Amino acid sequence: MLIRCDHALAWPLLQNHARAVMPDFDLRGAFASDPARFARFSQEAPHCFADLSKNLWDAQAEDLLLQLARDCEVERQRDAMFAGEAVNSTEGRAALHTLLRHPPGNAPPGLAWALAQVHETLDAMLAYAERVRADADITDVVCMGIGGSGLGPQMAVQALQGLGDARRRMHFVSNVDGHALQAVLVGLQPRSTLFIVASKVFNTQETLTNARSALDWFHANGGSEVSRHFVALTTHAAAAAQMGITTTFGFWDWVGGRYSLWSSIGLPVAVAVGAAAFRAMLAGAHAMDMHFRTSPLQANLPVRLSLLDVWYRNLLGFGSRCIAPYHAGLRRLPAYLQQLEMESNGKRVDRQGRPLALGSAPVLWGEPGTDGQHAFFQMLHQGSDIVPLEIIAVKQASHTLPGHQEQLLANALAQAQALMQGRASEDGHRHFPGNRPSSFLLLDALTPAALGALVALQEHRVFVAGALWGINSFDQWGVELGKLLARDLQLRLGNGDMAGLDASTAGLLQRLRA
Repeated sequence: MLIRCDHALAWPLLQNHARAVMPDFDLRGAFASDPARFARFSQEAPHCFADLSKNLWDAQAEDLLLQLARDCEVERQRDAMFAGEAVNSTEGRAALHTLLRHPPGNAPPGLAWALAQVHETLDAMLAYAERVRADADITDVVCMGIGGSGLGPQMAVQALQGLGDARRRMHFVSNVDGHALQAVLVGLQPRSTLFIVASKVFNTQETLTNARSALDWFHANGGSEVSRHFVALTTHAAAAAQMGITTTFGFWDWVGGRYSLWSSIGLPVAVAVGAAAFRAMLAGAHAMDMHFRTSPLQANLPVRLSLLDVWYRNLLGFGSRCIAPYHAGLRRLPAYLQQLEMESNGKRVDRQGRPLALGSAPVLWGEPGTDGQHAFFQMLHQGSDIVPLEIIAVKQASHTLPGHQEQLLANALAQAQALMQGRASEDGHRHFPGNRPSSFLLLDALTPAALGALVALQEHRVFVAGALWGINSFDQWGVELGKLLARDLQLRLGNGDMAGLDASTAGLLQRLRA
């Protein structure tokens, strides 16, 4: 049976190293004493360069962490995922999102049938996207989905907006709050609007509520031909047909919602940037898949990032990580990564249902630089808590405005430098302690291939951390209870039934009905 990290032989060695060495560890001294530190703790991966040298670890810590990965058989667990084994143990499913970006032919053993279905659906979806792009009458596309069906496409469309068609506007509605949908519908015309409804089994209440309201608006404003102006991304075509939506693109139960960007859920991305760019995004992700699958642990970027995450979360006690993308196109990346990591690894029991004796996913949060510098960076530099910062920068800009990119990149470099170096002052208010950790991920340009590689990198990083903690990273039972109670309380808001409610919920419900 696989062992989890706190039962591994390397674990007490890591604990001892963290207690004995790290309290006195200083990044400034580490760089001064080791001219090769940058070279050791940085590496190339597909479409991405990573500098991990400004983190609070040394060669011995990383060596012990690599031994931890071997103790926990990370490579075996990785290979099981790629082979289509039921790594989603609580639901008895494979997690084959990597197959969605696998090129045609040369399928993994036993998965030729699945790869054929993937490319049949992909070809049909991209052909449809090209027809939409060629339709000059469609000026607005409203994408309705939530969670993995919304965050991924919205993040990718924003990231690649420079490749979009200026004649066509992309809108995203996820929240069931009617203010969000109404704000989008204002000014739209049914004859020039396409609605994309994304729901895996077509029972997501927020999405279906928005879809029904959009249909009502469509008919009330003279719309006709629902089949032309509505398309569904779902495995339940019959349910979509009941709403009059006859154009559908499906996917499979081995595609988790937060890993579904690469499937038909990516239709908004394909409509925005075109089939060729979408295929390039898949190719970039596949390149990172191959890096993860074939690189030795010590040169495997997703593995190294995951080991650093476990080191910080469990050995040094850092409970959160800040994400600062220094590119406006990546402004939704922190929210996307929140779902990817916190929904995947925010678990309190392991695969066998045993309570974890250590923390799992950290809290992820952040905003784009340089906005964050004028908001929460004060805490990063001088706060009482140490929060590892992850900077994501892009070397080449896609705009032509002079001076902006140099200023942006200088700020990204300066924040990492300032966090590490600090500044001494006898005035405590002006004293920067320094020795604060950061990672720096650098893309040459924010191309579709680079975006695909970046997202795949984060997916594999999350998987490895889950493998170390011994948890199932592919279920999300924690989202179910609130949805179940909400259905009951929605009925009670209508009928006023307070029976069986706790005093707080009953009191609030009564005030809402008054």
